[in-house]
Amino acid sequence: MTILLYQTDSYLREFEAIVTGVDPAEHGVILDRTIFYPGGGGQPFDSGTLADGGEQYEVVKVKKVGGDVLHILEGERLPAAGAAVRGTLNWEHRYQLMRTHTAMHILCGVVWRDYGASVTGGNMEPLRGRMDFEFERLSTDLVREIEDKINVEVAANRPVRVASLPREEAFAIPDLIRTKINLLPEGITEVRIVEIEGLDLQADGGTHVARTGEVGPLRIPHHTSKGGINKRLYVELQAHPS
Repeated sequence: MTILLYQTDSYLREFEAIVTGVDPAEHGVILDRTIFYPGGGGQPFDSGTLADGGEQYEVVKVKKVGGDVLHILEGERLPAAGAAVRGTLNWEHRYQLMRTHTAMHILCGVVWRDYGASVTGGNMEPLRGRMDFEFERLSTDLVREIEDKINVEVAANRPVRVASLPREEAFAIPDLIRTKINLLPEGITEVRIVEIEGLDLQADGGTHVARTGEVGPLRIPHHTSKGGINKRLYVELQAHPS
């Protein structure tokens, strides 16, 4: 089983690992530990490089395979099982996703706190994302109000903390699951919790910044109805926090 280093420290940019498995069909390797996020919860997978002695491989895709993380590599060769490798993230891409994912939690926290609307879906890419909520009506004035409120939370520079709790203890927390459907598999005994102090507390497996101020100013450039009570809000971030 691959140790997920990013779950306890999203700011790691490099790491050392041992190849524990090779998959020629996928042209990838499994490592005993990794900082590469394999995608999930709307957050895309990371990219970067692995180095094996004097050779460097581009990591072009990362995905979960059971309890392991498969790193799919570009090129003809693959590191051998048992080889020591050094991994390096495409940090700009990762950090933009960390900021974007945290922005989604700020939006979700504000909408839940002030309007009691559940999340029905979401997705993100670097510096932009979208989230669907159960709103009966969503006017332009209300969207501007939400935009103002999420920027107040950015300016508050609230701490963002991560913890892991036993499943039973985690599910005793009211409103821990904000999605309309509980997507946590039954087999998960430990639940990773992401908290924005004073605003939001959710079960989540992705990567986040340490404080909301790192997200930078947010825009909701447009919104749309997805049918019935499902309303979609789009969020954009600046390339660099001001």
